[in-house]
Amino acid sequence: MINVKDMTQGEMIALLLRVGFGHLGCTRDNHPYVVPMHYTYDSQNLYFFTTEGTKTDFISANSEICFQVEEITNPNNWRSVIVFGHAKKITRPEEMETALDLIFERNPTLTPALNKTKIGAWSRSNRVVVYRVSPSAIYGRETIGEEV
Repeated sequence: MINVKDMTQGEMIALLLRVGFGHLGCTRDNHPYVVPMHYTYDSQNLYFFTTEGTKTDFISANSEICFQVEEITNPNNWRSVIVFGHAKKITRPEEMETALDLIFERNPTLTPALNKTKIGAWSRSNRVVVYRVSPSAIYGRETIGEEV
Protein backbone atom coordinates (compact mmCIF):
# COMPACT_ATOMS: atom_id res chain seq x y z
CA MET A 1 0.00 0.00 0.00
CA ILE A 2 1.19 3.50 -0.71
CA ASN A 3 0.49 6.59 1.32
CA VAL A 4 -0.34 9.87 -0.39
CA LYS A 5 0.51 13.06 1.49
CA ASP A 6 0.38 16.77 0.84
CA MET A 7 3.71 18.36 -0.04
CA THR A 8 5.00 21.35 1.89
CA GLN A 9 5.32 24.75 0.18
CA GLY A 10 9.09 24.30 0.08
CA GLU A 11 8.81 20.84 -1.50
CA MET A 12 6.43 22.14 -4.17
CA ILE A 13 8.68 25.07 -5.05
CA ALA A 14 11.73 22.78 -5.16
CA LEU A 15 9.94 20.46 -7.60
CA LEU A 16 8.88 23.37 -9.84
CA LEU A 17 12.46 24.67 -9.86
CA ARG A 18 13.94 21.24 -10.59
CA VAL A 19 11.78 19.71 -13.31
CA GLY A 20 11.26 22.18 -16.22
CA PHE A 21 8.66 20.14 -18.11
CA GLY A 22 4.95 19.69 -17.45
CA HIS A 23 1.44 19.80 -18.88
CA LEU A 24 -0.54 22.95 -19.61
CA GLY A 25 -4.30 22.68 -19.19
CA CYS A 26 -6.65 25.29 -20.59
CA THR A 27 -10.28 25.50 -21.76
CA ARG A 28 -12.34 27.28 -24.37
CA ASP A 29 -16.08 26.95 -24.91
CA ASN A 30 -16.22 24.18 -22.27
CA HIS A 31 -13.62 22.11 -24.14
CA PRO A 32 -10.42 21.13 -22.31
CA TYR A 33 -7.01 21.16 -23.95
CA VAL A 34 -3.88 19.67 -22.33
CA VAL A 35 -0.43 19.74 -23.91
CA PRO A 36 3.13 18.99 -22.76
CA MET A 37 5.24 22.13 -22.30
CA HIS A 38 8.68 23.22 -21.21
CA TYR A 39 8.58 25.97 -18.60
CA THR A 40 10.71 27.86 -16.16
CA TYR A 41 9.91 29.00 -12.63
CA ASP A 42 11.61 31.79 -10.69
CA SER A 43 10.15 30.97 -7.25
CA GLN A 44 7.31 33.45 -7.87
CA ASN A 45 6.10 33.11 -11.46
CA LEU A 46 5.93 30.36 -14.02
CA TYR A 47 6.90 31.26 -17.61
CA PHE A 48 6.36 29.36 -20.82
CA PHE A 49 7.23 29.94 -24.45
CA THR A 50 5.17 28.87 -27.43
CA THR A 51 4.24 29.94 -30.92
CA GLU A 52 0.81 31.13 -31.99
CA GLY A 53 -1.67 28.33 -32.52
CA THR A 54 -4.23 26.31 -30.60
CA LYS A 55 -2.75 27.04 -27.15
CA THR A 56 -2.70 30.80 -27.72
CA ASP A 57 -6.23 30.71 -29.14
CA PHE A 58 -7.49 28.88 -26.06
CA ILE A 59 -5.63 31.22 -23.68
CA SER A 60 -6.94 34.31 -25.51
CA ALA A 61 -10.48 33.03 -24.99
CA ASN A 62 -9.90 32.05 -21.33
CA SER A 63 -6.67 32.99 -19.55
CA GLU A 64 -7.36 30.72 -16.56
CA ILE A 65 -4.98 27.75 -16.78
CA CYS A 66 -3.51 24.97 -14.71
CA PHE A 67 -0.02 23.62 -15.10
CA GLN A 68 0.89 20.15 -13.80
CA VAL A 69 4.46 19.00 -13.10
CA GLU A 70 5.46 15.52 -12.00
CA GLU A 71 8.45 13.52 -10.94
CA ILE A 72 8.05 9.74 -11.05
CA THR A 73 10.57 7.36 -9.52
CA ASN A 74 8.34 4.30 -10.00
CA PRO A 75 4.59 3.58 -9.85
CA ASN A 76 4.63 3.70 -6.04
CA ASN A 77 6.83 6.78 -5.63
CA TRP A 78 5.93 10.05 -7.33
CA ARG A 79 5.44 13.75 -6.76
CA SER A 80 2.95 15.99 -8.56
CA VAL A 81 2.37 19.73 -8.34
CA ILE A 82 -0.46 21.70 -9.95
CA VAL A 83 -0.24 25.48 -10.41
CA PHE A 84 -3.45 27.45 -10.98
CA GLY A 85 -3.51 31.00 -12.30
CA HIS A 86 -4.08 33.27 -15.26
CA ALA A 87 -1.67 33.22 -18.19
CA LYS A 88 -0.68 36.77 -19.09
CA LYS A 89 0.91 37.36 -22.47
CA ILE A 90 4.16 39.30 -22.00
CA THR A 91 4.39 42.30 -24.30
CA ARG A 92 6.77 44.76 -22.59
CA PRO A 93 10.27 44.38 -24.14
CA GLU A 94 12.19 44.43 -20.83
CA GLU A 95 9.91 41.81 -19.27
CA MET A 96 10.11 39.71 -22.46
CA GLU A 97 13.92 39.82 -22.32
CA THR A 98 13.98 38.73 -18.67
CA ALA A 99 11.49 35.91 -19.30
CA LEU A 100 13.34 34.70 -22.39
CA ASP A 101 16.65 34.68 -20.49
CA LEU A 102 15.06 32.40 -17.88
CA ILE A 103 13.47 30.21 -20.55
CA PHE A 104 16.69 29.90 -22.62
CA GLU A 105 18.56 28.91 -19.46
CA ARG A 106 16.21 25.94 -18.99
CA ASN A 107 15.50 25.10 -22.65
CA PRO A 108 18.23 26.54 -24.94
CA THR A 109 16.79 25.05 -28.15
CA LEU A 110 13.21 26.17 -27.40
CA THR A 111 11.97 22.80 -28.61
CA PRO A 112 9.38 21.76 -29.49
CA ALA A 113 7.89 25.25 -29.97
CA LEU A 114 10.31 26.28 -32.73
CA ASN A 115 9.94 23.16 -34.85
CA LYS A 116 8.43 23.52 -38.30
CA THR A 117 4.81 22.42 -38.43
CA LYS A 118 3.63 21.29 -41.86
CA ILE A 119 0.54 19.21 -42.56
CA GLY A 120 -0.10 18.66 -46.26
CA ALA A 121 -0.03 22.04 -48.00
CA TRP A 122 -0.63 23.85 -44.71
CA SER A 123 2.24 25.13 -42.59
CA ARG A 124 2.30 27.31 -39.49
CA SER A 125 4.49 30.33 -38.96
CA ASN A 126 6.52 30.61 -35.78
CA ARG A 127 5.22 33.81 -34.15
CA VAL A 128 6.65 33.72 -30.65
CA VAL A 129 4.50 34.19 -27.56
CA VAL A 130 5.71 34.17 -23.94
CA TYR A 131 3.34 33.91 -20.97
CA ARG A 132 3.73 34.61 -17.26
CA VAL A 133 1.56 32.84 -14.71
CA SER A 134 1.39 34.33 -11.23
CA PRO A 135 0.02 31.39 -9.25
CA SER A 136 -3.31 31.90 -7.51
CA ALA A 137 -2.87 28.46 -5.90
CA ILE A 138 -0.30 25.67 -5.86
CA TYR A 139 -1.12 22.15 -4.68
CA GLY A 140 1.22 19.20 -4.41
CA ARG A 141 1.00 15.57 -3.42
CA GLU A 142 3.51 12.80 -3.16
CA THR A 143 3.47 9.13 -2.42
CA ILE A 144 5.59 7.23 -0.01
CA GLY A 145 5.53 3.63 -1.11
CA GLU A 146 7.63 0.54 -1.37
CA GLU A 147 10.21 0.17 -4.10
CA VAL A 148 8.90 -1.71 -7.12
